[in-house]
Amino acid sequence: MTDTLNKEQFVEMLRPLAAALQAVDVDAADASQQVENIAAFGSDSIAAIRKAALAHIDSEWLMPKEAGGVRFGRVAKELCGFSVDCVYMSGPGPRHRHPNGEIDLCFTTKGAARFDGHSEGWLVYGKGSAHVPTVTDGEMLILYFLPGGAIEFLN
Repeated sequence: MTDTLNKEQFVEMLRPLAAALQAVDVDAADASQQVENIAAFGSDSIAAIRKAALAHIDSEWLMPKEAGGVRFGRVAKELCGFSVDCVYMSGPGPRHRHPNGEIDLCFTTKGAARFDGHSEGWLVYGKGSAHVPTVTDGEMLILYFLPGGAIEFLN
């Protein structure tokens, strides 16, 4: 089934995950561990999401836009209190701030990629944090869960 998903079906696949992520305190020191406890990176459900996303990496609905060598798209404007974006990158993206935090699900697709110095898996940024999202040593497909859809792009 994952070989022929459309955007709506992919969003429905993400719904239980997004609902569970509502329980994460993005400001907690153990936020990444909270996420791992809710949805282990090695679990069957995350493997299914990975398979579906990679199967549609070249689709027109997953990441229809490109800027500065970064491909991206909005998967869901509102899903259980989050917006969900999908980004494919191998270098830096645009500097931005997370007014309500950010929960990232990172999948290596080439090399020994690291996102902001972290290997594939879960990464959580607290409220008010800012960064230049950067992938080094390969390529990654990243699902960004933004609480309240809040993001502020910076110069």
